[in-house]
Amino acid sequence: MTIGAVLEALKPEFPDISISKIRFLEAEGLVTPERTPSGYRHFSDEDLERLRYILTAQRDRFWPLKVIRESLDALDRGLTPVGEGAETVRPQPPKPRPDEDVPTAAELTRTTTLRLTRDELAASAGLDAATMDALDTFGLLRTDADGHYGEAALGIAHAAAGLAAYGIEPRHLRPFRTAADREIGLVQQVAAPMRGRPGQAAKEDPTPEVLRLCIALHTALVKDGLRRA
Repeated sequence: MTIGAVLEALKPEFPDISISKIRFLEAEGLVTPERTPSGYRHFSDEDLERLRYILTAQRDRFWPLKVIRESLDALDRGLTPVGEGAETVRPQPPKPRPDEDVPTAAELTRTTTLRLTRDELAASAGLDAATMDALDTFGLLRTDADGHYGEAALGIAHAAAGLAAYGIEPRHLRPFRTAADREIGLVQQVAAPMRGRPGQAAKEDPTPEVLRLCIALHTALVKDGLRRA
């Protein structure tokens, strides 16, 4: 949009708006329309909404430019606008979105009747005997009392097979088992005293939720590390 088109779009809601006002807000760095090679301003829909936010803050909230600038900076950094009637109208940090990569507490405690033999697990994941031996040796695969593998082992075996295609061998995966065991140990250390409290029902066992939060933390740390790499 040209500056004239922006003026016409804002006039119904802000009758006092003028081209000089829009240019002033641009000079203050509150809105930055693109410039054509010949110097004409081109405003986007985002620029128009930004101007509406600025003008509303001035008219309805009597915010000075300093406060408006801080608020716009917060919006540019991903903070969430707050609606009317809230305790504060300043943008606020958003609530974390549910991470689809993190299982729910119910999923972590879900039990299945799946019990696989060694040959069945190897065939499902496409692993040879040597790789299966290595996964057992490094503690990545564990059987139950009857010598069968459960559903978790199925996921481990398939992940190991996928990583093998990138040259990652079972011996490289041992830190994952160590880290998982440490997380489980921490969860048990925290949850055990809570389970022993008087009146604590079995269904209120905090272990699944504490474990879910640990996995959420681990996942967030990995994502943050990848973003910084």
